[in-house]
Amino acid sequence: MIKKEKAILFTLAIIQFSHITDFIILMPLGPQLMRNFNIVPSQFALLVSAYTFSAGIFGFVGAFFIDRFDRKHALTFMATGFALGTLACSFSNSYYILLFTRSLTGAFGGVLGALILAIIGDIIPNERRASAMGVVMASFSVASVVGVPLGLYIATISSWHLPFFSLGLIGLLTLVPIYFFIPRINGHLLSKELKPSPIQIIKNVFLNKNQLYGLTFGIIIMFSHFTIVPFISPYMVSNVGFAEKELAYIYLIGGGLTIFTAPLIGRLADRFGRFNVFTITVILASIPVYIITNMGHIPRWQVLVVTSMFFVFGSGRMIPSTAMVTSAVKPKNRGSFMSFNASCRQLTNGTAAYLAGLIIVKGDTGLLENYDYVGYAAILAGVVSIFIAKKMKVVDDNDYSN
Repeated sequence: MIKKEKAILFTLAIIQFSHITDFIILMPLGPQLMRNFNIVPSQFALLVSAYTFSAGIFGFVGAFFIDRFDRKHALTFMATGFALGTLACSFSNSYYILLFTRSLTGAFGGVLGALILAIIGDIIPNERRASAMGVVMASFSVASVVGVPLGLYIATISSWHLPFFSLGLIGLLTLVPIYFFIPRINGHLLSKELKPSPIQIIKNVFLNKNQLYGLTFGIIIMFSHFTIVPFISPYMVSNVGFAEKELAYIYLIGGGLTIFTAPLIGRLADRFGRFNVFTITVILASIPVYIITNMGHIPRWQVLVVTSMFFVFGSGRMIPSTAMVTSAVKPKNRGSFMSFNASCRQLTNGTAAYLAGLIIVKGDTGLLENYDYVGYAAILAGVVSIFIAKKMKVVDDNDYSN
């Protein structure tokens, strides 16, 4: 990649780091929040879902306007709102206030994630796009290795409020590299055609078979992933016997591996085909999903091997899948589609987490029950996503026609 592209990807990775850490830190804090607020699994699931539901709703609204603005200006606005929302979370002193502030943060986060993908699609040529996705999505790994363990440590020595306060400050600092490294991106504004109305944007998606496949594909793959993720930490504490302070090892080791595997999977996808690599990672991810959701008391090292496999292949399948979706839409519609797509994914995340929270119950012995049923549903959804992925086609990046 050329030097300018690296600076842009580095900036986007920093933003994604603060975004991802803010989102996933809530889940390992689950046992502490459930204890402090005296809430049941379904209420914790709603706390996780509040962010994703809000992100989905506002991402849907943003889809109607995102292609009307320069990408840099939109990114600056959304990053600012996201940082302020995260700071508001840190000052929440009750379950319902935190529920509200997480919703506020999600309102900006949903559009922010879509903007990052749209910028990569606009700036990075198709032949290097999966590699670029791998670089930016490696921020998930860094968040897991640095952000989550550090956040858990801070929460242990103080309270759960301080991690969110720290992330809010980091979010504000991301405005500096945005200003210096992100160029004005307005090629999508140069078309002399009238911008489509909200109704037309929806019609563009649902009347375009390729976009419809991309939308359905994204929904199913996120359902497969997000029914499992929110309850990994609570399940490890209640059923497997992990101490809350030991949860950091899951993210430290699993995330550490994906720092290396995420870029590698991106390069493999560019070389051997995104569909081929996606299919392999989905199949391999099904193995740890089954084991995790049926796990009892076993040695710590075995648990860490399985959870690390989930990190590597569960997150790894997102790299070729995201590249496939961004390449299925013409540049003139990419921003609005990616926002619409991100909206549907976020709503799926929220729905999946909430449904999992309804299925999983706390038994009389204090153990979480029915997690295995959630795992079976996740595996089935992963298999279905392979068949839908096969139907998506790559569009010409130089085609600005309707």
